[in-house]
Amino acid sequence: MKVTFLHHSSFLVELEHTILLFDYFAGDRVNGFHFTGTIPRLDTEKDFYVFASHKHRDHFDMDNLKLAEQYPNIRFLFSKDCKMTRNFLKKHGYPQEITQKIMYLAPEKTYEAGNIKIRTLRSTDEGVAFCIQAEDKHIYHAGDLNWWYWEGAGDLINGRMERGFKREMRRIENEHFDLAFVLLDPRQESDAFKGFGYFMRNVDADHVFPMHMWQDYSFIETFKKRTDNDYFLSRIVTITKENEVFDFS
Repeated sequence: MKVTFLHHSSFLVELEHTILLFDYFAGDRVNGFHFTGTIPRLDTEKDFYVFASHKHRDHFDMDNLKLAEQYPNIRFLFSKDCKMTRNFLKKHGYPQEITQKIMYLAPEKTYEAGNIKIRTLRSTDEGVAFCIQAEDKHIYHAGDLNWWYWEGAGDLINGRMERGFKREMRRIENEHFDLAFVLLDPRQESDAFKGFGYFMRNVDADHVFPMHMWQDYSFIETFKKRTDNDYFLSRIVTITKENEVFDFS
């Protein structure tokens, strides 16, 4: 099992027969940032699944559909809010048959696609989070499901975010994940640790990758210094740069 951190919330997971790509977008899509993650050359014989948790430009890129030109065994699993009509796709130069490769996913539903199973959670922002069974691995990708807490937002909004996040975590608290990709957003400052810490304390995952860090990876070490629990710390994967590869085989 190999994991490549591409950038932001985008990860590539390579299994024996299966490839999973999460929330990839071209590096110039977000104003004020230049992301450098690139999709490497992949095995065209493997089943390839491309996920988009929601339509925000730092998670969804319609140009990912062009991957179908290189990879015959590809499927696109997009949150329902990313839905594109046949006419829209045709207008942007995509062949009619591309629609047969796209599945749109609603929150709190279960799906099967090829050789994988997907269960969705409801995001506290837009779209969904993913719980995926692929081969013998169980993988979680949060999308923008997080305990969002913003100074000045008020108790009503912050309280709703907390309740929504904890409700979704209760849905997976008795599950085990081999990989988990979880938000640690430095824009929230010290409040960024609320959601990440809650996940670490309540959900069992072997390898937890912080994400959505807006290229500020120092926040990982800041978070780790807040605890002396060795088991807690051993599960957190330290990311230092884009296009970084982690081999768990």
